[in-house]
Amino acid sequence: MSTQDRNSALRFEIIARCPETGARAGILHTAHGPIETPVFMPVGTQGTVKGLTPRDLLEDLGAQIILANTYHLFLRPGHQLIERQGGLHKFMAWPRAILTDSGGFQVFSLNTLSKVSDAGVLFRSHLNGDQHFFSPESVIDVQLALGSDIMMMLDECLAWPASYKTALESMERTIRWARAGYQYYLNRDKGLHCALFPIIQGSMFPDLRRACAEQLLTLNADGYAIGGLSVGESNELSHEIAALTAQLLPQDRPRYAMGVGLPEELPLYVAQGIDMMDCVLPTRNARNGCFFTSQGKLVIKQARYIEDERPVDPACSCYTCRTFTRAYLRHLFQAGEILFCVLATLHNVHHYLDIMRRMRHAICIGQFPAFIKSFQPGLLIPE
Repeated sequence: MSTQDRNSALRFEIIARCPETGARAGILHTAHGPIETPVFMPVGTQGTVKGLTPRDLLEDLGAQIILANTYHLFLRPGHQLIERQGGLHKFMAWPRAILTDSGGFQVFSLNTLSKVSDAGVLFRSHLNGDQHFFSPESVIDVQLALGSDIMMMLDECLAWPASYKTALESMERTIRWARAGYQYYLNRDKGLHCALFPIIQGSMFPDLRRACAEQLLTLNADGYAIGGLSVGESNELSHEIAALTAQLLPQDRPRYAMGVGLPEELPLYVAQGIDMMDCVLPTRNARNGCFFTSQGKLVIKQARYIEDERPVDPACSCYTCRTFTRAYLRHLFQAGEILFCVLATLHNVHHYLDIMRRMRHAICIGQFPAFIKSFQPGLLIPE
């Protein structure tokens, strides 16, 4: 199944499905190379995945796509500068695909600095207090200047809990923004290689999710995102809403769950038919001394690792685990050495990408249900 018969900036083909779940393995073809799905996208907020070079991502980790953030790049160094430098791919020396979010989540997470209207969002920079305005059209212009392969539509992301009335008004605004922004995108005269994904909202109310999906599907977009997850709800509710929303989306388009999740949650989202995910956890936790391993989380500052000569994860093949002991890594962390952030981030991102590769292989050989049963990492390595 493919979108190649459509006048599309992307081509998505599904090469295998799990008959017992909604999981599927595919290839998402972009102007900067193919992406094997399901895929986890390392987060490079400001044009860099913190602690890693593009060479690390390409050669050591095999990353095929990364995420960058419109809000942060808009404020610093500015999308016009990046465009003059030849676009974000050239600016950051990254030859593979890039997805940019619209900046909406950052604007709304800083809601004390923003004011929402039907026209868009008026906000103040968290850096210097300067006032700016994002509209459905302007975030398209910013992302076209960046030159990303996949762009995201401006949406309103609510924290949970939210009232039904507030969620309804927010969802309707998101639909209006999507219609305006998508028409603007279709009339663009540059960035013809770029695709634009609308975002399904509706908070944690199933009927609002259905209504939003029904309206946004009329846009016939190249792919669709599920937003408004991991905003204060329980993990169980997040999975429930993601599963419900994924079932409403076209079978032949990529589905992107935004901002999820923990390693043990990745198979759950894939089983719901999700093709793309991102999350700051592997990089953020790494900088704070937390390793994700096949046995659970390992918090390196604990005294029991002072003389531990084992690798962080004996089952891991990353450079960090092949080369360094827990004792050395603990020393680096306690000493505040930059190298610790590099090595920890490399391991955590490898761990996430390896899970995705193993899942894809399991789907392709018809063993995904068995993979799920065997994939039960502990939350914390026991004493």
